[in-house]
Amino acid sequence: MDIHKKFFSKIGFNYLILGIITLIFQIIILNIINLTNPQYLTDINIISIVSTICNYILPFPIFYWLMKKISSTKLEKTGIGIKTFILYLGITITLMWIGNLIGLAITSLLSSTMQSDITNPVQELINSADIWFNLIIISLLAPIFEEILFRKLLIDRTIKYGAKVSIILSAVIFALFHGNLNQFFYALLMGGFFAYVYIKTGRIIYTIILHSIINLMGSVVSLFVANSVNNLMSVFNSLDFAILITYIMILLLFLIIGIYGLTKLEKARFNGQKTEIALKNPFRTMFLNYGMICLTAFYIIMMIRQTLG
Repeated sequence: MDIHKKFFSKIGFNYLILGIITLIFQIIILNIINLTNPQYLTDINIISIVSTICNYILPFPIFYWLMKKISSTKLEKTGIGIKTFILYLGITITLMWIGNLIGLAITSLLSSTMQSDITNPVQELINSADIWFNLIIISLLAPIFEEILFRKLLIDRTIKYGAKVSIILSAVIFALFHGNLNQFFYALLMGGFFAYVYIKTGRIIYTIILHSIINLMGSVVSLFVANSVNNLMSVFNSLDFAILITYIMILLLFLIIGIYGLTKLEKARFNGQKTEIALKNPFRTMFLNYGMICLTAFYIIMMIRQTLG
């Protein structure tokens, strides 16, 4: 195995360790709860908090230590104006919808083939958990940790191979980390775009804010809109109608902005970012190594397990 394959293999094994220790922490803590206060296992909010602690807070120091052992490169920092940020937000929302449609189409096809529903565990969590949990955990903490884990710590170490390599790797690992088929496609598209924004600006705060807004829309705003739709189905209410129309108009506006923005992305250049190491066979070097193969196999098993229930 050449030096570059070994590099990406190490990256793969680091993220595999992240996935495994996350699972181990979940098993340990849930078993402790089961032995001490088993009634808490029926509380979706407590289970969700445990999941957050196990997914982000507990594994983070270990993963950070592993990644710090790999040399990194500082990205050149560039600010963006409000117009560019709105453009980026429109692109993010557009990619989210495209990814959601692809995911729904594939899961619907699989559901009909298997003759059983493939559920979205995250959507079930959002619908069941307390609104404050959705606001604090899903809309604030998750974006912060995920952008550091899958953008900053990864891209700072892979940017020497070029922007395209970093974007693809960040997108794939981020999508795999979600561990279910429903989220894979929009996480893949948005993860790639967040990587693009981070490389373009060198500032992780922009991707954190974009990520937070998207999660806020999916976990908090969507619940208010869904509640308004349910109310309108029983009796007409001017407030609920206004909420629904406003949401649709804003969404359409951002979709138009996003489609326009996507047509301009191919002309973009990464200021100050030069490829130090050009790979002859990027796909083979990045993914056909022991670490990435094991990482991919681990999350495919997780997806199959979740799909089959």
